[in-house]
Amino acid sequence: MRIVSHKKLQQFYQIPGHEDSKAALERWYEITDAAEWHSFADVKTDFGDVDSVGNQHYVFNIRGNKYRLVVIIKFVMGYVFIRFVGTHKEYDKIDASTI
Repeated sequence: MRIVSHKKLQQFYQIPGHEDSKAALERWYEITDAAEWHSFADVKTDFGDVDSVGNQHYVFNIRGNKYRLVVIIKFVMGYVFIRFVGTHKEYDKIDASTI
């Protein structure tokens, strides 16, 4: 999959207090970059705790649900667009299906 953009992940884990997310976010990036997903079932195979929230938006739990990652996946195009990276508390303030 092509991921847009790795920089959002890097910017997030460089924020003081979020450094503990680096290994998990980079692991997510490596797995996703190497993946060839054609459906939500393919995503579930790689990440069992991913949720579909509608409108092609998917939520990943990072570091045991301490952080959340929201992406749009365009299966036909093979693209993953990072829309949100944040703490669980910050996630609770957004609408994950429209961000």
